[in-house]
Amino acid sequence: MAETIRDLVAAELSEPVDPRVAAIAEAIAARHLPSSQAALFYGSCLRERQLEGRMLDFYLIVANYCTAYNKRWLATANRLIPPNVFYFEMNGLAAKYTVLSEADFARECGVSARTASVFARFSHPSRLVWVADEEARDRSISFVALAAPALLGLIRPSLPDVEANDALELWKTAFRRTYNSELRAERASRPEAIVESDPDRYRRFAKAAGFPDNRSITEVQQRTSEEAWRQFQRRGKRASVLRLIKASFTFAGGADYIAWKINRHAGTRIELKSWQRRHPLLAGLSLLPRLLRSGAIR
Repeated sequence: MAETIRDLVAAELSEPVDPRVAAIAEAIAARHLPSSQAALFYGSCLRERQLEGRMLDFYLIVANYCTAYNKRWLATANRLIPPNVFYFEMNGLAAKYTVLSEADFARECGVSARTASVFARFSHPSRLVWVADEEARDRSISFVALAAPALLGLIRPSLPDVEANDALELWKTAFRRTYNSELRAERASRPEAIVESDPDRYRRFAKAAGFPDNRSITEVQQRTSEEAWRQFQRRGKRASVLRLIKASFTFAGGADYIAWKINRHAGTRIELKSWQRRHPLLAGLSLLPRLLRSGAIR
């Protein structure tokens, strides 16, 4: 029997993780009860299996924002400029976690996404490390299973010359586009390195998602796809700026986090002044012109 994308996602999400990761996920979920539904672990710490000296990445999926917070402004910020991002430390490990409602997570994993960031992240491997109950587990699997088909389906029409059997090239091009749709300055070789680190995984996921295929791509489909990716780039980078400014309030040492993020992804060497640390919102606004000049946002 052919593997379905949901089968592959369910198996991958259930793979074991370091017990410390599961403990952090449980503690993060406890912060936002009774709204917490699921916690997903993803990113470079998962891929490279290195926790010490790194920042672990989690997504916390909640039922709704009103019951996830005891401060109304946090719920409003999460609804108007999703997601919220928070810093967390436990047992000598540092983490950041992103909060999205189930409704927003489902939309952003699929073809109706406003930006490419969520379906891009969850086309990579991830682990479901905490759930409220089995119904929440089932919903989370269904949401994540939308990501790879959405990414490949959106990228395929813009690649009429990619051979029908070249699944790996499809993935590499897709990841290049998603990196370019965010406030990121990854090495040009990054998509190739990720795909080539586990080519069998990416071939199996592409096949289960129905890609690559033998359909002919029309000029209209290609132009529509290219325009969609330009929109993802514009919306994604604008959203990145707004999220960085918002993170100055939700992230410990928010202004320092903004400067670190910009330096890391835009290749700048920003050093904060004391007033910027005292006034993180003004710091975020004052850093915006340098961010624009750097070319990180176009």
